[in-house]
Amino acid sequence: MTDAIPLRIRGAALERGGRELWSGLDLDVEPGELVAVLGPSGSGKTTLLRAILGLERLSGGTIEALGSPVRRAGNRRIGYVPQQRPLPRETPLRGRDIVGLGVDGHRFGLPLPRRKDRARIDELLEAVGATDFADRPVGLLSGGEQQRLRVGQALADDPRLLLCDEPLTSLDLANQQAVVRLIDRHRREREAAVLLVTHDINPVLAHVDRILYIAHGRFTLGTPDEVLTSETLTALYGAPVFVTRAGGRLVVVGAPDADEAHHHHDGDDV
Repeated sequence: MTDAIPLRIRGAALERGGRELWSGLDLDVEPGELVAVLGPSGSGKTTLLRAILGLERLSGGTIEALGSPVRRAGNRRIGYVPQQRPLPRETPLRGRDIVGLGVDGHRFGLPLPRRKDRARIDELLEAVGATDFADRPVGLLSGGEQQRLRVGQALADDPRLLLCDEPLTSLDLANQQAVVRLIDRHRREREAAVLLVTHDINPVLAHVDRILYIAHGRFTLGTPDEVLTSETLTALYGAPVFVTRAGGRLVVVGAPDADEAHHHHDGDDV
């Protein structure tokens, strides 16, 4: 049944500035499944998430999220974790206010939280390990602490579909692992579908079910073992690409984009 599939994409095509980013994309993301989206800069990874959120119009095909066609107004049952960008030091909000925007942000203004809302905010703060800094100004928090709050905000409505756009950028290894654990725990406990854009597969590989790799207007979809091979990526790029093991890591070498040097993962995680 359609409504049992959190995300269904059929024949999707997308253009940007007169250039086709990709076309003919079919993708179902099942409950409890985590699909990582990889590819060089400019390949349309973030644009795909924006299309699912109803913020970008497809040039062809359809997207259904949680059983309904995507719409411009958005859907509060879809959680969204944006790229990690430091908030200005002078931001006049506390940690709990950031999480609170996910709980009561659909109401106009910034009302005083109702008792039920306060309890939900406290529950989310505890879930993402942010209780200790909940009342500190967000601009004074570390990047990892701010990103925990963004995850808490995204989980406020207990989403069945969670979209993550480079959520680990600029985080150190410990904070990367902490954020990945939060996302993974939600999808396991709630059977949520997760679509996660990343430039480095390493921190999430142990949790990934499938990889959607987009490059140069083409894409391939499969398990990590199917996609992260010299043969598959060479065929995708139309140029020699080598996947090699070095120092316990699987490294993509020779892809015709400088960003590709970062597409690696630890062999220990396979």
